[in-house]
Amino acid sequence: MSVHELIRRLPDLRAVRRVSRALAVLELVLNGDDDALPYFAFDARWSATEEAALMRDGSGNEYSIVFSAAGAFAYGFDHESPMSPYVNELQLWPGLRDGVPEVFESARDEPAFADEEGVPRATVCFWRTADDDAWRAGPVRDAEQDGAERLFELLADGSPEAYLTYAEDYFELALDLEPIRHIYALMPLTEYVVTSLNRERRLSDLAEGIAEIGYPRS
Repeated sequence: MSVHELIRRLPDLRAVRRVSRALAVLELVLNGDDDALPYFAFDARWSATEEAALMRDGSGNEYSIVFSAAGAFAYGFDHESPMSPYVNELQLWPGLRDGVPEVFESARDEPAFADEEGVPRATVCFWRTADDDAWRAGPVRDAEQDGAERLFELLADGSPEAYLTYAEDYFELALDLEPIRHIYALMPLTEYVVTSLNRERRLSDLAEGIAEIGYPRS
């Protein structure tokens, strides 16, 4: 699945934001190491006018989605992709950012998404303005190895069932689907939901993280 297929599969802006917040809360509940870099995160206070969904897998792969009143802008980076700037003389793949609307310039040029030399960590790029009815991407050719599938599969699928399959493999746990559905629906987080997923966690342990995500709690 290249970026061109990805943007056809992604749900609308509201759904992508909802699932992004759910992924961050589930990470908070299931990951028992508070000092470790979270796989999925969501910063509801990325800036005065923006929120950000972040994925970092610890192996060099990542994505960043910036949400604002203007819409959403996303980068994805597969460190093994032949489209990486690090195997192309520090140049982004041709067409990757062509056509990015001006309203997303600040997200496009965000230093946090680039290395110390200012090179964006990106093999995937797509966006959607608030008044558009579809996601868009640049005229990238030969994009089959951009990494879009493994980076964004959970967002493209959008279902609690897909997350259950991922989480049982990643955390090596048998999990109940119902509390995952509860969180995917952005229903207020309760002690019961937290302990159903992780007996070692308590709702009070998660207060700071929940506030950062902007997720409702009971």
